[in-house]
Amino acid sequence: MSRDKSARKPEAKPEKKNARLPQGVIAVAPPSFRRERALIKRGIWPVAGCDEAGRGPLAGPVVAAAVILDPDRIPRGIDDSKRLTPEEREDLFEKICATSSFAVAYASPARIDRDNILRASLWALARAVAALPEVPKHVFVDGRDRLATSCDCEAVIGGDGIVKSIAAASIIAKVTRDRLMCALSEDCPGYGFETHKGYAVPEHLEALDRLGPSVHHRRFFAPVVAAREKHYPSPVPPDLFSLESQASVDLSATV
Repeated sequence: MSRDKSARKPEAKPEKKNARLPQGVIAVAPPSFRRERALIKRGIWPVAGCDEAGRGPLAGPVVAAAVILDPDRIPRGIDDSKRLTPEEREDLFEKICATSSFAVAYASPARIDRDNILRASLWALARAVAALPEVPKHVFVDGRDRLATSCDCEAVIGGDGIVKSIAAASIIAKVTRDRLMCALSEDCPGYGFETHKGYAVPEHLEALDRLGPSVHHRRFFAPVVAAREKHYPSPVPPDLFSLESQASVDLSATV
């Protein structure tokens, strides 16, 4: 007796072990400890990573952090702070502080106004490295600029997503700055520092236009300049080439 082939159930296809990601989604590998271990094998230790938070905002300081991870007690889940949720950052912040050597430094809005944001950031990063409880023999820093340190310094573009020590520093800097901006929101209510942390979001720009700059704003960032001119307009100097000025000059000359 022959079976009806059409009645057969189609065989289930085995699931692929490496399922393809949705179109447009790129898998990003977490930062590794590979560069630090390569230095350890050469007898170079301690090795620090450093990063900053707060270059872009219109208000508040730049916060820099330097971290020396313990190779035997590296918390799991360390990643670029921008890839983590606030809850993940807070949890990792506590774990990094409990297992690592670290230091934090600040560049105030006044220093940013005086030196410009890049120089102020590099100054704060170098201060954080100098404040470490252990003197590092090698430092990894996020970005393209090396620091003025007494030890070897290696700049790594995109380092917070590549080097685990830099990623740990990015978490310390970000959480520290977020907490600081929440504290500043109590000192200067109405700007919303506790939500946007000083970044130029519409809510912040509206408050800046309505209230004018606070003492925590960076004076030479364009939206702050515009708000200051609106609320505290500078007196217009006399035009030396106006008719009135020319008449007074002619009169003084005849006398």
